[in-house]
Order: sequence, then C-alpha cells, then structure tokens
Amino acid sequence: MKTSIIDDAVSLPVEKRVELIDILIQSLIPPVDKTIDKLWAREADKRFRDLKKRKVKAIPADAVFSEIHKRLAK
Repeated sequence: MKTSIIDDAVSLPVEKRVELIDILIQSLIPPVDKTIDKLWAREADKRFRDLKKRKVKAIPADAVFSEIHKRLAK
C-alpha cells in the first residue's frame, strides 16, 4: 500500500516533526530578513541546549503568564 506524505510526516520522531512544521510555516510567511531569522534560530538552539544541559532553569508557563497579568493589572 502506498503511504501519503501525511502518513510519512506523522511517523517522524517528534524533533523532526517540529522541524517540518517550522519549515512549512516559514514557507507560508517568508521572512523579511533572513539574517534576523538565522540569528533567532541560533539563539533558540543555544537556549534549548542550555536547558538540556541545565545551565538555566525553565519557568513554568503559568508562572510567566501570572507575572505578566500582575504587571498589566497595575
């Protein structure tokens, strides 16, 4: 039986699916400045590595949003 491109995509490991999603989104919204996108991608990769190596501590999203709501309520 011939598989579809969607079946192939869904069977990818999570990291590859995230990468594919990013590529697809980028293809819909072309970046204004590719240099900036490359710098942000490099920064995101650095931050991800720092989290995995436990160089930095992640803050739960609910704590972040709670703090934002407190600041906006002032």
